[in-house]
Amino acid sequence: MSNYKIILSGGGTGGHIYPAIAIADELKSRFPEAEFLFVGAKDRMEMEKVPQAGYEIEGLWISGIQRKLTLKNLAFPFKLILSLLRSRNIIKTFQPDVAIGTGGFASGPLLKIATSKGIPSLIQEQNSYPGITNKLLAKKANKICVAYQGLERFFPKEKIVLTGNPIRKELLHKEDRTIEAKDTFTLRHGKHTLLVLGGSLGSKRINELIEKELEFFQTQNVQIIWQCGKLYYNEYKRYNDLEDVQVFPYLNNMDMAYAASDIIISRAGASSVSELCVVGKPVIFIPSPNVAEDHQTKNAKAIVDKQAAVLIKESDLDIDFENKFSQLVVSSEKREELSKNIKKLALANATNDIANEVEKLLKK
Repeated sequence: MSNYKIILSGGGTGGHIYPAIAIADELKSRFPEAEFLFVGAKDRMEMEKVPQAGYEIEGLWISGIQRKLTLKNLAFPFKLILSLLRSRNIIKTFQPDVAIGTGGFASGPLLKIATSKGIPSLIQEQNSYPGITNKLLAKKANKICVAYQGLERFFPKEKIVLTGNPIRKELLHKEDRTIEAKDTFTLRHGKHTLLVLGGSLGSKRINELIEKELEFFQTQNVQIIWQCGKLYYNEYKRYNDLEDVQVFPYLNNMDMAYAASDIIISRAGASSVSELCVVGKPVIFIPSPNVAEDHQTKNAKAIVDKQAAVLIKESDLDIDFENKFSQLVVSSEKREELSKNIKKLALANATNDIANEVEKLLKK
């Protein structure tokens, strides 16, 4: 039987949505007759991104618990009860053969109902330190696919499978395209190329840093591909007038941007970290301090502890940045060491491996 019904839930941020879409795409290629349904949070980006990827989505009225006391928290119990009732209704109507959760608010109610109905379920944890939703769901889930070692501190050991996080397909072609990529961006071959990534929306703090250090980069013989984010493009596009600076709201050809770069500055969201392991370039992580449970610092630390990247906290940028950056620029040995070590951490077959686990649940 290949006309399976598969329900997926995850969202709030790209880090939860894109893995869910990647898993669905892989399962669809294996089971072309299968039916897919996504469940997301009503006002979040999944309501736009999932239909763009060609899948149906239902929305729940749900949001996360705020870490400080706010009025929003007062509404949380009502939202949760309504979302559980709505999830029960969705599952009763759709009757899935398997439920997949990739984290984020909406996956909580949906997978809670699915597991209570005895539907085989799999959760995928992208971070080195799990979120509240997945910790609560782990007791009842059949399989837990993780991207980092050492998660038996949080999850039942016998359910864990180390798969990694799904990676964009275009990044998996491994031949060296540096020359072609530098030509694509009309970059100079005798200069170091810095790629700056602040996440899909951009990062205010990283943008401020790059603006402040533009003269310093000139002294370091560095040219820049700067993805400043859609929110900040109008503010920073004027720097396109400078020689050796290219500012973009968003990079559509990420594979080429990675190939052209010699050093990368990035946030440390789980998907970004997994991609950067596959890319294998020297990275300076500047984690966002404004995410739940300080996930990003923990993700970056898991890489830095293996001597595979550099970590600078936002609060230390003014003191440490120039020093740590110029150490990388002057030492090709240091760059090669980071490159070699981060590649060892790459789990490039994640999407395939997760789909294998789903397939086992379907065939039980």
